[in-house]
Formats: sequence, C-alpha cells, structure tokens
Amino acid sequence: MSQSHACSHRKPIAVQRRGQHLAVDIHCHMHIPAADPLITDRPPAFPFINAASASVMADMLCKVAPKLNGTEERLADMDAQGVDVQALSPSPGQYFYFAPAEEGRAAARAVNDGIAEAVGRHPARFVGMGTVPLQEPELAVAEMRRCVRDLDLRGIEIGSHVNGVELADPRFQPFFAAAEELAVLLFMHPLAITEGRRLTDHYLSNIIGMPLESTIALSHLIFGGVLDRHPGLRLCVAHGGGYLPGYWGRMDHAYRARPDCRGAITREPSSYLRQIWIDSLVFDPLQLESLVRNHGAERICMGTDYPFDMGEVDPVGFHSGLADGDRARILGLNAAALLGLTVE
Repeated sequence: MSQSHACSHRKPIAVQRRGQHLAVDIHCHMHIPAADPLITDRPPAFPFINAASASVMADMLCKVAPKLNGTEERLADMDAQGVDVQALSPSPGQYFYFAPAEEGRAAARAVNDGIAEAVGRHPARFVGMGTVPLQEPELAVAEMRRCVRDLDLRGIEIGSHVNGVELADPRFQPFFAAAEELAVLLFMHPLAITEGRRLTDHYLSNIIGMPLESTIALSHLIFGGVLDRHPGLRLCVAHGGGYLPGYWGRMDHAYRARPDCRGAITREPSSYLRQIWIDSLVFDPLQLESLVRNHGAERICMGTDYPFDMGEVDPVGFHSGLADGDRARILGLNAAALLGLTVE
C-alpha cells in the first residue's frame, strides 16, 4: 500500500496551516490520569537511573504535569513553536503491558477514550493515537479496531517489547496483520532500557538507552521477517529510528556473510529499514541532514517529544537548513499522509 493511500478508507481530518509549511508533531505525549487507578500494581517505570537523575526527573515531571495532562498550556506552546497539529500519543508509562490482560484492557480503553476526548475538544489542532493491551494480542487487536472505527484515532503507539518478549515473536503476528489491514500508523516508542545496569549514571539509560531500545526492537522486526511479511505496515520509529539509520551497513554485511542472518528475510536488511518512517528528533542539524541523505526526506516526520525535557523546543527552526521541498515533507506532509490529514 502506498503512502498516498494511507487512511484512505477514513474521512480526512481538516487542519490549518499557519506558517509557510504545515507543521505536524508526530512525537508528543499526553497522560490520562483516569487510567491510573485501574492498575492495581506496577513495577518501577525507570529502574536504571541513579538518585541524582531520579531527583531531576521528579522535578521535571512535576513541572510539565499541566502540559502533559491537559491541553490549554499545550496549545499555547504549539502556537509559540509554530506547530499546527500534534499527534497525541499516550505517555509511555501508560502502556500497562505488565498488568493482567483484562486490567490492561480497561486501562487502555480509559487512555484511548481520554485522548479521543481531547481531540474532540480541538479537532483542528490534535489528532489521536491510542494504546492497546499487547500482553494479550487478541484483546489488542479488538482495542485497535475500536480505536480506529469508533474513536477515529489515527495511530497506535507501541513499546519496544512486551514484558521482555520481542515484537517479532509469532504471538504478535495477528496484531501486525490487523494493523496492516487497517492501514493504521504504528508509532514505536520505548518506555525504558530493558537491561541498563551500566547506564544508571549521567541519565545514560535515556540518552543511550532510548535509541538503543528502538534499535534492538527494529532489528528484530527486520531480521524476524515482520516487515517482509507486512510490506504495507505503516511503522514510524521514535528518536530518529534509533541507531540503525546511521549504521545499517553492518547488518547488510551480516546478511551477505552469514546464513543465520537470512533465515526469515529475502533481501538486505537495509531495504526493510527504508520501508519505515522515523521521526526527526536527533537534535543536531548535521545529523538531520545525514538522515535526509541516507533515509530519505519522504520517510521522516517532525517529532518533538513534547512536553519532556529531552524534547526539541524549536522544531520548525530545527529544520530550517533543509531544502524547501524536504522541509515541507518532514515538517508536515509526510505525517499528514500517514494520519489522514488535509489542509483547509
């Protein structure tokens, strides 16, 4: 399925362009407090940070809470940043994959209803992405269909693993098949590094860990054959796609050199990498230019990680050094096609 046909079975969402180019933030989060009481027990969300980082994180979360939980300060920030539309995705702490299946489904429904309600209050400024209880794939598919058909959410945010099980595991095959059938965007965003005992200091569990989690998960999706079996899957990976877009040659060499790296795929791994979309949250203009050269401007979407401190505060300005056509695609046109948006 081509990008131009994404979401073609749903009514386009009309949005407005305020600047030179449409600006759509594909990577921003919203927390839905109503879901939290539905979870009876939970592990620590960030197990691999030292006391200094934990203190800074607590202060930061307190500071951003009104923006993370609501819309009014968010809208003011969007206006200041020049962002026309935010694609609201759940705060990763609200995946709840660890919960019992029925409890996880109830919490996911509360998150999705809350995001849909926020979108309904400001339909020209927000588009919604939901979450599903991936610990039980059958329930996940049912909730994804509800998100798409009943709530008109245009994406599903997924983590980088499910309780330590890789997304390429056969148990998740029905989920990816349904996502391809629905032409719904999957936005992959890790919650925390899976194994980070060497990354507790200096906030390395986030600085290195987040892109590394995306790298590991995406590598499994490639080598495990998920992207081979589902060429129409609309997958966007946060944090610049992790490290693969800057170092794909090593996996291509392994594919050529070793039969154990060809078991589930039929061509070089980098060809599957270029099937997916990535966000532009890489912070350095030279790295952004490298992504454009190597991954292609047609497969990159602007992302900010709003409202967290590891986000890009001047997203439109960050892309100002690109050629005009590339800038237009990355700032908003690519995301608009993926999410089914049309400019009034």
